Amino acid sequence: MTLLVSPLSQVDAALRDHRPSHVISLLSPTSPTGHWPLEAPERVALRLAFHDIIEPRDGLVAPDAALIIRLLDFAEGWDTARPMLVHCWAGVSRSTAAAFIVACRRAPVGAEAEIAQALRAAAPYATPNALMVALADAVLGRNGRMSAAVAAIGRGADTFEGALFELTLK
Repeated sequence: MTLLVSPLSQVDAALRDHRPSHVISLLSPTSPTGHWPLEAPERVALRLAFHDIIEPRDGLVAPDAALIIRLLDFAEGWDTARPMLVHCWAGVSRSTAAAFIVACRRAPVGAEAEIAQALRAAAPYATPNALMVALADAVLGRNGRMSAAVAAIGRGADTFEGALFELTLK
């Protein structure tokens, strides 16, 4: 199973070079239409529009349980034969959280720490959105293991933007 994680600036290269079958786009509700990758018959896409925040704030759209359920439902349709691309604006917080969530959903209970460590090894700057992870933890009934695993790897290295990376799990 290969999850590709990317900032928006590297999505075109990821689509061209890796030919993912599924794409998850996580951008702000105010992102211009042109920032969302073009739909194409060779891939299935999910667009989720919310702000990269970890607690509700006036005027901003926070991730919620319904959004996480949409993400998980979409990921269920992925057969893993080709990679899945997950991207957000910078490739640091929303996309790394979504990749972690998808990987945890596909892994047995108890693998959360191992997946978080693999995420950290692949992307030293990864700082998964804690609210997304907590919501998924509750939806998946992981009893805090997902949140604890992300807390254990801590905040990633400071960066303006991440790079395209692969999270490959068995």
